[in-house]
Amino acid sequence: MSNLIIDPNQPEGASSNNLSPVAAADLVKEGDTPNFTADVIDASMEQPVIVLFWVPDSEPCQIMAATLSKLVVRAGGLVKLVKLNVNDNQAIAQQLKVQSVPTVFVFQGGRPVDAFAGAQSETQLESFMTKLIGDAKPPIEAAMDQALELLNTNQGAEAEAIFTAILSQDSGYIPAISGLIRAIVVMGEFERADEILNGLDAKTRANVTICQAVSALELARQSACVDTSALTDLEQQVHADPKNFDARFALAQLLFASHRTEEAIDQLLEIVRLDRAWNDAAGRKQLIKIFDAIGPMDPITIDARKRLSAILFS
Repeated sequence: MSNLIIDPNQPEGASSNNLSPVAAADLVKEGDTPNFTADVIDASMEQPVIVLFWVPDSEPCQIMAATLSKLVVRAGGLVKLVKLNVNDNQAIAQQLKVQSVPTVFVFQGGRPVDAFAGAQSETQLESFMTKLIGDAKPPIEAAMDQALELLNTNQGAEAEAIFTAILSQDSGYIPAISGLIRAIVVMGEFERADEILNGLDAKTRANVTICQAVSALELARQSACVDTSALTDLEQQVHADPKNFDARFALAQLLFASHRTEEAIDQLLEIVRLDRAWNDAAGRKQLIKIFDAIGPMDPITIDARKRLSAILFS
């Protein structure tokens, strides 16, 4: 993982490749008693400091330490982490009445403001971090917003540069991996997208966000093979025979390739309405790919899902 943090103070519209060299060691430290005042009390006057009481040979402690370290670095300087081995720092542990490990304290303004004991899942720790950071936006999230805006306007190369910068800091950040794949797809470099996907482990590959990027890749491949000159002919075939599903499906592909997404969805919904089982439910499956590609919260997706449900459950 890189020791670079995306600069949250860069001018609006500036490239997120402008990175400021903030060392990860400044955000995650192995603490000790002599430096506790400087590393925790004093530092918490500027931003929250998480103190993890742990023992290195405990697997739950190791998992907590690794997860907290990742989340703190991802927060880009909004919070710090100090790890204290209770075996070497018993006086502080006793003063704070630490009964078991792992135990977490949050210091802010020079004093403890929150605490919990016991192992926590990554999802629980993410919620804890979100609550701790509040309304402040971590630099990585700000960079993601910028990259996604570029992606939405088909500026693939520019978006790729930002996603790559994010991944140089946090190589396991799945939204950035998905974004990188989508940026490469926008540029039509399908084989390079395949290489990235093939390099992912099974768990990451099965993540819903990555699956959505795969759908975008599959649709882009289909679109690249569509003969856009066939539009009029396909429309005539469908008008002459509404149950010519091959023609209607091809028409939907062509419409999507022409960025006429809502019209493509209309054609696919009509296939499902007329014969939902046609070609192994190809109409519904193609709809799901489109929903994944344009995003579950897109108004087009929300409306189309309602219409699809109405057809399926009528």
